[in-house]
Amino acid sequence: MSVPSLFRRKSTEVVESSPDEELSGEEVEADRPKGYTPSKKELGVETPKRGSSNRRRATEPAPANRREAYKKMREKQRSERAEAAAGMRSGDERYLLARDRGPERLLARNVVDSRRTVGTWFFGGALIVLIGSSGAMPPAIRLVSNVLWAALALGVIVDSVLISRKVKRLVRERFPKSTQRMGSLYLYAITRSITFRRMRMPKPKVQIGDAV
Repeated sequence: MSVPSLFRRKSTEVVESSPDEELSGEEVEADRPKGYTPSKKELGVETPKRGSSNRRRATEPAPANRREAYKKMREKQRSERAEAAAGMRSGDERYLLARDRGPERLLARNVVDSRRTVGTWFFGGALIVLIGSSGAMPPAIRLVSNVLWAALALGVIVDSVLISRKVKRLVRERFPKSTQRMGSLYLYAITRSITFRRMRMPKPKVQIGDAV
């Protein structure tokens, strides 16, 4: 006596009546709304994984105590001061003082740095005059010291006039709309002219004898 396979028949009926096989691709698309957008998964496109460049950057650990925080602060300040000093020496406008900023000031510096100035010998000559004009020195040495002092003073005056005239001429030629006061530019150039070349800040960008 054979027993009918009820379970097998039931599963066959379920499979045959499966709605997924009865519906075709066109019917499924027809059931979708008009504004439907297929996902990347349905289109067979894989979403790329984020690279390591998009990961959160590791932050610097916080100082463990006040002493370490103070040490880091001092190191940062020293680094900033060194950077500012280097920028000032090189003539970087970001680090220059207000008195040194502007194209007119740069032109005045180049005028002074492109020539030999009597003012660079002024302080050295003044020291010699001070020693030679003391009462312990013979009258001849004191006389020579006084003559040297007068010659240095006259040389500085003449040199300052020549520098001021050249600064005025070049500024008016190259910067006709400049709002800089000429008297301030004269004083700026003269002050630089009586400073030793190696001690000038910013450092000279032109050599002696270069055309400005």
